[in-house]
Amino acid sequence: MRRAIAEAVVGDDVYGEDTTTAALERRVADLLGHEAGLFVPTGSMGNVLGVATLVAPGQELLCDSLAHVVRAELGAHAALAGVTTRTWPSQRDGGPVGLVDVDAVTAMMTPDAGPYLVSTAAVAVENTHNFGGGTVTPLPVLQELREQTRAAGVAVHLDGARLWNAAVADGLGLAGLAGYGAVADTVSVCLSKGLGAPVGSVLVGSAERMARARTLRKRMGGGMRQTGVLAAAGLHALDHHVDRLAEDHARARRLAEACAQARPGCVDPAVVRSNIVVLDVDDAPGLAAAAAAAGVRVSALGPRVLRLVTHLDVDDADVGRAAEVLAGLLAPDGGRTA
Repeated sequence: MRRAIAEAVVGDDVYGEDTTTAALERRVADLLGHEAGLFVPTGSMGNVLGVATLVAPGQELLCDSLAHVVRAELGAHAALAGVTTRTWPSQRDGGPVGLVDVDAVTAMMTPDAGPYLVSTAAVAVENTHNFGGGTVTPLPVLQELREQTRAAGVAVHLDGARLWNAAVADGLGLAGLAGYGAVADTVSVCLSKGLGAPVGSVLVGSAERMARARTLRKRMGGGMRQTGVLAAAGLHALDHHVDRLAEDHARARRLAEACAQARPGCVDPAVVRSNIVVLDVDDAPGLAAAAAAAGVRVSALGPRVLRLVTHLDVDDADVGRAAEVLAGLLAPDGGRTA
Protein backbone atom coordinates (compact mmCIF):
# COMPACT_ATOMS: atom_id res chain seq x y z
CA MET A 1 0.00 0.00 0.00
CA ARG A 2 2.86 2.42 0.79
CA ARG A 3 4.38 1.62 -2.59
CA ALA A 4 1.05 2.32 -4.29
CA ILE A 5 0.87 5.65 -2.48
CA ALA A 6 4.40 6.61 -3.52
CA GLU A 7 3.77 5.69 -7.17
CA ALA A 8 0.32 7.28 -7.48
CA VAL A 9 -0.38 9.52 -10.46
CA VAL A 10 -1.86 12.72 -9.04
CA GLY A 11 -3.50 15.95 -10.14
CA ASP A 12 -5.61 18.68 -8.57
CA ASP A 13 -8.85 17.12 -7.38
CA VAL A 14 -10.48 20.49 -6.70
CA TYR A 15 -10.39 20.95 -10.47
CA GLY A 16 -11.27 17.31 -11.14
CA GLU A 17 -7.79 16.56 -12.47
CA ASP A 18 -6.67 13.76 -10.15
CA THR A 19 -7.03 10.63 -12.27
CA THR A 20 -6.31 8.22 -9.41
CA THR A 21 -9.07 9.73 -7.29
CA ALA A 22 -11.44 9.64 -10.26
CA ALA A 23 -10.59 5.95 -10.78
CA LEU A 24 -11.40 5.15 -7.15
CA GLU A 25 -14.69 7.06 -7.28
CA ARG A 26 -15.67 5.27 -10.49
CA ARG A 27 -14.74 1.86 -9.13
CA VAL A 28 -16.69 2.20 -5.88
CA ALA A 29 -19.69 3.63 -7.71
CA ASP A 30 -19.63 0.69 -10.12
CA LEU A 31 -19.32 -1.84 -7.29
CA LEU A 32 -22.42 -0.36 -5.64
CA GLY A 33 -24.34 0.11 -8.88
CA HIS A 34 -24.54 3.91 -8.72
CA GLU A 35 -23.81 6.60 -11.26
CA ALA A 36 -21.06 8.52 -9.49
CA GLY A 37 -18.84 8.67 -6.44
CA LEU A 38 -17.12 11.32 -4.36
CA PHE A 39 -13.96 10.85 -2.29
CA VAL A 40 -14.16 12.41 1.18
CA PRO A 41 -11.69 12.44 4.06
CA THR A 42 -13.98 10.82 6.64
CA GLY A 43 -17.03 8.61 6.94
CA SER A 44 -18.75 11.29 9.00
CA MET A 45 -18.40 13.78 6.15
CA GLY A 46 -19.68 11.15 3.73
CA ASN A 47 -22.76 10.66 5.88
CA VAL A 48 -23.38 14.40 6.30
CA LEU A 49 -23.08 15.02 2.56
CA GLY A 50 -25.21 12.02 1.62
CA VAL A 51 -28.00 12.98 4.00
CA ALA A 52 -27.83 16.65 2.97
CA THR A 53 -28.54 15.70 -0.64
CA LEU A 54 -31.67 13.83 0.48
CA VAL A 55 -33.06 15.96 3.33
CA ALA A 56 -33.80 19.67 3.04
CA PRO A 57 -33.35 21.97 6.07
CA GLY A 58 -36.31 21.52 8.39
CA GLN A 59 -37.15 18.03 7.16
CA GLU A 60 -36.39 14.92 9.19
CA LEU A 61 -34.14 11.89 8.98
CA LEU A 62 -35.20 8.68 10.73
CA CYS A 63 -32.56 6.34 12.17
CA ASP A 64 -32.06 4.04 15.14
CA SER A 65 -31.19 5.41 18.57
CA LEU A 66 -27.57 4.23 18.49
CA ALA A 67 -26.88 5.11 14.85
CA HIS A 68 -23.51 6.69 14.15
CA VAL A 69 -25.21 9.61 12.40
CA VAL A 70 -26.86 10.73 15.65
CA ARG A 71 -24.43 9.45 18.29
CA ALA A 72 -20.96 10.03 16.87
CA GLU A 73 -21.05 12.90 14.38
CA LEU A 74 -21.30 15.77 16.87
CA GLY A 75 -24.70 16.96 15.72
CA ALA A 76 -23.30 17.82 12.29
CA HIS A 77 -26.50 17.03 10.43
CA ALA A 78 -28.42 19.59 12.47
CA ALA A 79 -25.60 22.13 12.87
CA LEU A 80 -24.45 22.14 9.24
CA ALA A 81 -27.44 21.00 7.21
CA GLY A 82 -30.50 21.93 9.29
CA VAL A 83 -31.64 18.31 9.48
CA THR A 84 -33.84 17.15 12.35
CA THR A 85 -33.93 13.50 13.45
CA ARG A 86 -36.19 10.99 15.14
CA THR A 87 -35.12 7.53 16.22
CA TRP A 88 -36.50 4.05 16.68
CA PRO A 89 -35.15 1.69 19.41
CA SER A 90 -31.87 0.02 18.50
CA GLN A 91 -32.91 -3.21 20.18
CA ARG A 92 -36.16 -5.16 20.00
CA ASP A 93 -37.30 -7.91 22.38
CA GLY A 94 -33.82 -8.50 23.75
CA GLY A 95 -32.39 -9.37 20.34
CA PRO A 96 -29.16 -8.11 18.76
CA VAL A 97 -28.64 -4.35 18.85
CA GLY A 98 -28.69 -2.46 15.56
CA LEU A 99 -30.75 -4.75 13.32
CA VAL A 100 -33.25 -2.86 11.17
CA ASP A 101 -36.89 -3.31 12.19
CA VAL A 102 -38.86 -2.54 9.03
CA ASP A 103 -42.20 -2.33 10.83
CA ALA A 104 -40.85 0.16 13.38
CA VAL A 105 -39.41 2.33 10.63
CA THR A 106 -42.49 2.41 8.44
CA ALA A 107 -44.72 3.16 11.43
CA MET A 108 -42.71 6.34 12.05
CA MET A 109 -42.63 7.71 8.50
CA THR A 110 -44.69 10.87 7.89
CA PRO A 111 -43.56 11.97 4.42
CA ASP A 112 -46.25 14.64 4.08
CA ALA A 113 -46.89 15.93 7.58
CA GLY A 114 -48.47 19.19 6.50
CA PRO A 115 -47.76 22.69 7.85
CA TYR A 116 -47.68 21.78 11.55
CA LEU A 117 -45.41 18.71 11.84
CA VAL A 118 -42.02 17.70 10.46
CA SER A 119 -42.07 15.70 7.24
CA THR A 120 -39.91 12.61 6.82
CA ALA A 121 -37.51 12.93 3.88
CA ALA A 122 -35.16 9.99 4.43
CA VAL A 123 -34.23 6.98 6.53
CA ALA A 124 -30.63 6.16 7.50
CA VAL A 125 -29.55 2.57 8.16
CA GLU A 126 -26.12 1.34 9.25
CA ASN A 127 -24.50 -1.91 8.12
CA THR A 128 -22.57 -3.22 9.93
CA HIS A 129 -23.76 -1.44 13.06
CA ASN A 130 -20.90 0.08 15.03
CA PHE A 131 -22.38 0.47 18.50
CA GLY A 132 -24.45 -2.67 18.03
CA GLY A 133 -21.26 -4.71 18.02
CA GLY A 134 -20.89 -5.10 14.27
CA THR A 135 -24.35 -6.56 13.75
CA VAL A 136 -25.24 -7.35 10.15
CA THR A 137 -28.70 -6.54 8.80
CA PRO A 138 -29.42 -9.12 6.05
CA LEU A 139 -29.84 -7.79 2.54
CA PRO A 140 -33.44 -9.09 2.21
CA VAL A 141 -34.44 -6.95 5.20
CA LEU A 142 -32.93 -3.87 3.58
CA GLN A 143 -34.68 -4.74 0.33
CA GLU A 144 -38.02 -4.90 2.17
CA LEU A 145 -37.31 -1.53 3.76
CA ARG A 146 -36.51 -0.10 0.34
CA GLU A 147 -39.87 -1.26 -1.02
CA GLN A 148 -41.69 0.44 1.85
CA THR A 149 -39.76 3.70 1.61
CA ARG A 150 -40.08 3.88 -2.16
CA ALA A 151 -43.85 3.46 -1.90
CA ALA A 152 -43.96 6.32 0.61
CA GLY A 153 -41.65 8.61 -1.37
CA VAL A 154 -38.96 8.50 1.33
CA ALA A 155 -35.26 8.26 0.45
CA VAL A 156 -32.66 5.97 2.07
CA HIS A 157 -29.07 6.67 3.09
CA LEU A 158 -26.90 3.65 3.88
CA ASP A 159 -24.08 4.28 6.32
CA GLY A 160 -21.86 1.50 5.03
CA ALA A 161 -18.68 2.40 6.89
CA ARG A 162 -18.14 -1.33 7.31
CA LEU A 163 -20.33 -2.54 4.45
CA TRP A 164 -17.40 -4.65 3.25
CA ASN A 165 -17.62 -6.59 6.53
CA ALA A 166 -21.34 -7.14 6.07
CA ALA A 167 -20.80 -8.46 2.55
CA VAL A 168 -18.08 -10.86 3.69
CA ALA A 169 -20.04 -12.00 6.76
CA ASP A 170 -23.04 -12.88 4.59
CA GLY A 171 -20.87 -14.59 1.97
CA LEU A 172 -21.58 -12.00 -0.74
CA GLY A 173 -18.15 -10.41 -1.18
CA LEU A 174 -17.48 -7.58 -3.60
CA ALA A 175 -19.80 -9.15 -6.16
CA GLY A 176 -22.71 -8.67 -3.77
CA LEU A 177 -22.19 -4.96 -3.14
CA ALA A 178 -24.51 -3.95 -5.97
CA GLY A 179 -27.37 -5.50 -4.02
CA TYR A 180 -26.63 -3.22 -1.08
CA GLY A 181 -26.30 -0.24 -3.40
CA ALA A 182 -29.74 -0.91 -4.82
CA VAL A 183 -31.43 -0.43 -1.45
CA ALA A 184 -30.29 3.18 -0.99
CA ASP A 185 -30.21 6.52 -2.77
CA THR A 186 -26.81 7.35 -1.26
CA VAL A 187 -24.21 5.05 0.28
CA SER A 188 -21.08 5.97 2.23
CA VAL A 189 -18.29 3.38 2.57
CA CYS A 190 -15.04 3.72 4.52
CA LEU A 191 -11.60 2.72 3.31
CA SER A 192 -9.79 3.49 6.57
CA LYS A 193 -11.33 0.89 8.86
CA GLY A 194 -11.30 -2.82 8.04
CA LEU A 195 -9.71 -2.20 4.64
CA GLY A 196 -6.67 -0.59 6.24
CA ALA A 197 -6.23 2.56 4.14
CA PRO A 198 -4.84 5.51 6.13
CA VAL A 199 -7.57 8.02 5.22
CA GLY A 200 -10.80 8.24 3.29
CA SER A 201 -14.33 7.24 2.41
CA VAL A 202 -16.36 7.29 -0.77
CA LEU A 203 -19.95 8.53 -1.10
CA VAL A 204 -21.95 7.24 -4.05
CA GLY A 205 -25.30 8.16 -5.58
CA SER A 206 -26.73 9.73 -8.71
CA ALA A 207 -24.53 12.03 -10.77
CA GLU A 208 -26.75 14.96 -9.82
CA ARG A 209 -26.49 14.25 -6.10
CA MET A 210 -22.73 13.75 -6.24
CA ALA A 211 -22.33 17.09 -8.04
CA ARG A 212 -24.31 18.69 -5.23
CA ALA A 213 -22.24 16.81 -2.63
CA ARG A 214 -19.02 18.04 -4.28
CA THR A 215 -20.18 21.63 -3.82
CA LEU A 216 -21.12 20.99 -0.19
CA ARG A 217 -17.77 19.26 0.41
CA LYS A 218 -15.95 22.40 -0.70
CA ARG A 219 -18.20 24.56 1.46
CA MET A 220 -17.31 22.45 4.48
CA GLY A 221 -13.60 22.82 3.80
CA GLY A 222 -13.21 19.41 2.20
CA GLY A 223 -11.82 20.49 -1.17
CA MET A 224 -8.49 18.67 -1.47
CA ARG A 225 -5.66 18.78 -3.97
CA GLN A 226 -3.45 15.77 -4.77
CA THR A 227 -5.78 13.20 -3.22
CA GLY A 228 -4.46 10.49 -5.50
CA VAL A 229 -1.90 9.55 -2.85
CA LEU A 230 -4.85 8.61 -0.62
CA ALA A 231 -7.05 7.17 -3.36
CA ALA A 232 -4.22 4.85 -4.39
CA ALA A 233 -4.31 3.31 -0.91
CA GLY A 234 -8.05 2.76 -1.31
CA LEU A 235 -7.62 1.06 -4.67
CA HIS A 236 -4.92 -1.19 -3.21
CA ALA A 237 -7.23 -2.06 -0.30
CA LEU A 238 -10.04 -3.05 -2.66
CA ASP A 239 -7.63 -5.33 -4.53
CA HIS A 240 -6.04 -6.99 -1.49
CA HIS A 241 -7.93 -6.44 1.77
CA VAL A 242 -11.56 -7.46 1.28
CA ASP A 243 -11.52 -11.26 1.41
CA ARG A 244 -9.18 -11.23 4.40
CA LEU A 245 -11.90 -9.52 6.50
CA ALA A 246 -13.08 -13.05 7.32
CA GLU A 247 -9.90 -13.41 9.40
CA ASP A 248 -10.88 -10.37 11.46
CA HIS A 249 -14.33 -11.83 12.02
CA ALA A 250 -12.90 -15.13 13.27
CA ARG A 251 -10.55 -13.31 15.63
CA ALA A 252 -13.38 -11.17 17.00
CA ARG A 253 -15.40 -14.32 17.73
CA ARG A 254 -12.36 -15.76 19.51
CA LEU A 255 -12.16 -12.65 21.71
CA ALA A 256 -15.87 -12.81 22.45
CA GLU A 257 -15.67 -16.46 23.45
CA ALA A 258 -12.76 -15.81 25.81
CA CYS A 259 -14.55 -12.88 27.45
CA ALA A 260 -17.84 -14.77 27.76
CA GLN A 261 -16.09 -17.71 29.36
CA ALA A 262 -14.39 -15.46 31.91
CA ARG A 263 -17.50 -13.41 32.65
CA PRO A 264 -20.72 -15.12 31.50
CA GLY A 265 -23.28 -12.61 30.26
CA CYS A 266 -20.89 -9.83 29.28
CA VAL A 267 -21.28 -10.77 25.61
CA ASP A 268 -23.05 -13.41 23.52
CA PRO A 269 -20.45 -14.81 21.10
CA ALA A 270 -23.24 -16.08 18.83
CA VAL A 271 -24.13 -12.52 17.80
CA VAL A 272 -20.53 -11.59 16.91
CA ARG A 273 -20.54 -11.92 13.13
CA SER A 274 -18.06 -9.28 12.05
CA ASN A 275 -15.05 -7.53 13.59
CA ILE A 276 -16.56 -5.73 16.59
CA VAL A 277 -17.16 -7.07 20.11
CA VAL A 278 -19.16 -5.03 22.61
CA LEU A 279 -18.87 -6.00 26.28
CA ASP A 280 -21.34 -5.10 29.03
CA VAL A 281 -19.33 -4.52 32.22
CA ASP A 282 -19.79 -2.60 35.47
CA ASP A 283 -16.82 -0.26 35.11
CA ALA A 284 -15.85 0.16 31.47
CA PRO A 285 -13.40 3.07 31.96
CA GLY A 286 -11.63 1.24 34.79
CA LEU A 287 -11.34 -1.97 32.84
CA ALA A 288 -10.09 -0.09 29.77
CA ALA A 289 -7.39 1.56 31.88
CA ALA A 290 -6.35 -1.77 33.39
CA ALA A 291 -6.20 -3.38 29.96
CA ALA A 292 -4.12 -0.47 28.60
CA ALA A 293 -1.68 -0.89 31.48
CA ALA A 294 -1.27 -4.49 30.34
CA GLY A 295 -0.67 -3.44 26.73
CA VAL A 296 -4.17 -4.02 25.31
CA ARG A 297 -6.11 -1.03 23.99
CA VAL A 298 -9.91 -1.15 24.11
CA SER A 299 -12.48 1.65 23.92
CA ALA A 300 -14.83 2.62 26.75
CA LEU A 301 -17.98 3.96 25.08
CA GLY A 302 -19.87 4.59 28.31
CA PRO A 303 -19.97 3.57 31.96
CA ARG A 304 -20.80 -0.05 31.05
CA VAL A 305 -19.76 -0.46 27.41
CA LEU A 306 -16.40 -1.66 26.12
CA ARG A 307 -15.70 -2.02 22.40
CA LEU A 308 -13.07 -4.31 20.92
CA VAL A 309 -12.26 -4.11 17.20
CA THR A 310 -10.11 -6.47 15.14
CA HIS A 311 -8.38 -5.33 11.95
CA LEU A 312 -5.52 -6.24 9.62
CA ASP A 313 -2.86 -4.97 12.06
CA VAL A 314 -4.03 -7.41 14.75
CA ASP A 315 -2.80 -10.97 14.13
CA ASP A 316 -3.50 -14.26 15.89
CA ALA A 317 -0.77 -13.70 18.45
CA ASP A 318 -2.17 -10.25 19.28
CA VAL A 319 -5.65 -11.65 19.71
CA GLY A 320 -4.31 -14.40 21.93
CA ARG A 321 -2.60 -11.86 24.14
CA ALA A 322 -5.70 -9.62 24.25
CA ALA A 323 -7.91 -12.59 25.12
CA GLU A 324 -5.55 -13.57 27.94
CA VAL A 325 -5.46 -10.07 29.42
CA LEU A 326 -9.19 -9.41 29.13
CA ALA A 327 -10.17 -12.82 30.45
CA GLY A 328 -7.93 -12.24 33.44
CA LEU A 329 -9.52 -8.88 34.16
CA LEU A 330 -13.05 -10.17 33.68
CA ALA A 331 -12.64 -13.31 35.78
CA PRO A 332 -14.05 -13.22 39.34
CA ASP A 333 -10.52 -13.40 40.72
CA GLY A 334 -9.18 -10.80 38.33
CA GLY A 335 -8.48 -8.35 41.10
CA ARG A 336 -11.12 -5.82 40.12
CA THR A 337 -14.88 -5.39 39.79
CA ALA A 338 -16.06 -5.49 36.17
